[in-house]
Amino acid sequence: LLGKMADVSLKEAALIVGVVAACYWNSLFCGFVFDDVSAILDNKDLHPSTPLKNLFQNDFWGTPMSEERSHKSYRPLTVLTFRLNYLFSELNAVSYHFLNLVFHVVVCVVFLKVCKLFLDNRSSIVASLLFAVHPIHTEAVTGVVGRAELLSSIFFLAAFLSYTKSKGPDNTIVWTPIAVTVFLVAVATLCKEQGITVVGICCVYEVFIAQGYTLPVLFDTAVQILQGKGSIPFSMLQTLLKLIVLMFSTLLLVVVRVQVIQSQLPVFTRFDNPAAVSPSPARQLTFNYLLPVNAWLLLNPSELCCDWTMGTIPLVESLLDVRNVATLTFFCFLGSLIVFSLRYPGDSSKTVLMALCLIVLPFIPASNLFFPVGFVVAERVLYVPSMGFCILVAHGWKKLSNKSMLRKMSWVCLAAVLFTHALKTLHRNWDWESEYTLFMSALKVNKNNAKLWNNVGHALENEKNFERALQFFIKATQVQPDDIGAHMNVGRTYKNLNKTKEAEESYMIAKSLMPQIIPGKKYAARVAPNHLNVYINLANLIRANESRLEEADQLYRQAISMRPDFKQAYISRGELLLKMNKPLKAKEAYLRALELDRTNADLWYNLAIVYIELKDPTEALKNFNRALELNPMHKLALFNSALLMQESGDARLRPEAKQRLLHYVKEEPQDANGYFNLGMLAMDDKKDPEAEAWMKKAISLQPNFRSALFNLALLYSQTAKELMALPILEELLRYYPDHTKGLILKGDILMNQKKDITGAKTCFEKILQLDPNNVQGKHNLCVVYFEERDLIKAEKCLVETLALAPHEEYIQRHLNIVRSKIASLGATEQSSLPADGTPTPGAEEKKNSFQNLKEVKNEQKTTETTVDNNKGHSKIKKRTEKNNMDKDTPKKSTKEIKDIEKKRVAALKRLEEIERILNGE
Repeated sequence: LLGKMADVSLKEAALIVGVVAACYWNSLFCGFVFDDVSAILDNKDLHPSTPLKNLFQNDFWGTPMSEERSHKSYRPLTVLTFRLNYLFSELNAVSYHFLNLVFHVVVCVVFLKVCKLFLDNRSSIVASLLFAVHPIHTEAVTGVVGRAELLSSIFFLAAFLSYTKSKGPDNTIVWTPIAVTVFLVAVATLCKEQGITVVGICCVYEVFIAQGYTLPVLFDTAVQILQGKGSIPFSMLQTLLKLIVLMFSTLLLVVVRVQVIQSQLPVFTRFDNPAAVSPSPARQLTFNYLLPVNAWLLLNPSELCCDWTMGTIPLVESLLDVRNVATLTFFCFLGSLIVFSLRYPGDSSKTVLMALCLIVLPFIPASNLFFPVGFVVAERVLYVPSMGFCILVAHGWKKLSNKSMLRKMSWVCLAAVLFTHALKTLHRNWDWESEYTLFMSALKVNKNNAKLWNNVGHALENEKNFERALQFFIKATQVQPDDIGAHMNVGRTYKNLNKTKEAEESYMIAKSLMPQIIPGKKYAARVAPNHLNVYINLANLIRANESRLEEADQLYRQAISMRPDFKQAYISRGELLLKMNKPLKAKEAYLRALELDRTNADLWYNLAIVYIELKDPTEALKNFNRALELNPMHKLALFNSALLMQESGDARLRPEAKQRLLHYVKEEPQDANGYFNLGMLAMDDKKDPEAEAWMKKAISLQPNFRSALFNLALLYSQTAKELMALPILEELLRYYPDHTKGLILKGDILMNQKKDITGAKTCFEKILQLDPNNVQGKHNLCVVYFEERDLIKAEKCLVETLALAPHEEYIQRHLNIVRSKIASLGATEQSSLPADGTPTPGAEEKKNSFQNLKEVKNEQKTTETTVDNNKGHSKIKKRTEKNNMDKDTPKKSTKEIKDIEKKRVAALKRLEEIERILNGE
């Protein structure tokens, strides 16, 4: 038999490449759908910034293996190929699909080589072509996550081919191929778990093919040994040695695999696999019935479906169920093939035996035989078993084509099967074009699966088609009334449609379906962890009402009591506690969440925000830095840590603050706030041209950016470009006509630069209309009266201003100057002033108000909090505002008080100079 083994010729390989390309070319136009979203789009392990070691610590979906919500599917080498795709093309789906197509070609070529061990050349090509075009493979080839099957199959077949070379001349053992086999088995298992089953195929091959034993021979030998009539033959001892080495290696791999999943099986719900939680005999009858269902999919792949969970296949609950006939027929046929292959010698029986091994052994992990799986039927797991099926079909075709009467008919039937299968595959690929097309095609096959209705709803929801999505979600609740997730979807969609009352009702229905709290019993053992989000979603909904914050907090605490390691509950509760002005309790919540996950950059970021609320900027900056250590491109941490450094007033921190803001604007080039704060840093560093450029960039992105407009005008005023400031202030006041500081600055420029007393007076009067107690605006209006030579009005105005601010010495001094002027002019000149250009309080006032204006440099966005629950974590987005003019100035630090005092001393010195000039007239 080994003598028949031949290499694959170039023509044969070219034929396979051509056939695969013809069947799967349109898969290149498909996107990321279904499980691809979790494994590719949402999987941080693909990103170059994620350490490579994470691939070996997390499951296939990027979830740490230690977490209960992990699916325990450990396939680091498959994820590594996704990462390589990402490195070259990021999230361009074409490259991912192309690599899958290449891997399928490789599997087909290697499979052809395996076929040549058991079939003649022509039959081997038939088996390989049938495998290449079989529609059951579309899920494994066109679905990107199916790469796990493809990669595992390559190493699976390579391990088997290597083992076939372990028999040397005179039945000696060649150890190198065995060592290579063990290595390849390990690699195959790291691509997908079923790779380990090739060891069983090697064992069967060794006993029944390489050594040529049959079951009767083995039975007779065993009887003779037990009766003491003979010893174990040397060849059998060698076979036993090889089998022991293989089995020991397999046992080692199993132990390592169990250690990786930390002896925990994944948590599945009754919706994923209803039979797994059903009582006897329904569980056994249903599991057995699923075997002929899978066999029928191989025989007749006309109705394919991407999801066979939930109510797709009703439970077989009685022995009288007619579907048991299919189960009985299947086992009778399978049993007869096994008896034929094991009992009789000859090439035909050996071919059938190896085909059966390829069908049965790789399917065992998905059969629910040893442990429940998270699906009812999955087409992708038939990828390797279909190899055995193709060998059986090719072998049967060879038998028919050798009979002269049936030769032509066999060729016609073969051509028809290959052609129809290829067409079906080509057509089926288009179903995988988008999530909507995929799930709609599934609904044509099966309307009893609520998950499919939900998934069509999700696809429409992603397109913002909420009205239509709602129809599918409601249909899901009708198909499966106890589906918690479906009711949650309805609630979320109502919320998106701003129908708060209906949303709350749907969430309450979902909550009522949750199991009751059982003290001391883990919630995860009874229901899917994501269903616990019903508490989070309901709390997030009702907390929009300020009067229901305590009720929302109660829901978060209820979720935590049901599952103390529910990280998202702590995160959401921390954010709520901040809103309730309870920063110390928020800190406790975030610290508890960090005990569960210290590698979550968002958690460190949120904790930093808490420390800002607690007026501890040093600790806040430490936590921002920890967030950036974990995720150097954490945009909010970059931005807010830079703000914190800027506000510290420490000039040594400014270069780092600038670097962080530059990184931020690189990540968020359309956010005007980044450029604005770069401008503020440049102003602090007295780099006026640079500050001007950054401010202009911010305004170009957001023409109505209040702070940028005001501070650019202020910058021009500081640098003796007052006339350039005027058009900027006009623009500011066009958007914000009530901007008090803008009106003050404009009035100052009009009065002192343009000598437009009327225009200045209009500005100051507008301020007093908005705020009659505005000291700065009223004082400036007094100066206008002085400029208009109406000393009596000026005196009255200053008396009123002094009453508003009795402790402001400069107002008292100005009042004294005016009264002195009135006294010196005498009764006949009370309302006139010399026109000799004598300096007035206006000149000093410009400087004084200018100093006050500098206090309000940064008028950034008001505090904003955003929570993103769709990603499973929350981010608090905090925009800190420096001395916002619309708010009372908070209690100042010692440094701020010193700065203000310095400015006040400078203003008083200028006052003394002005007063000396005025008094010396």
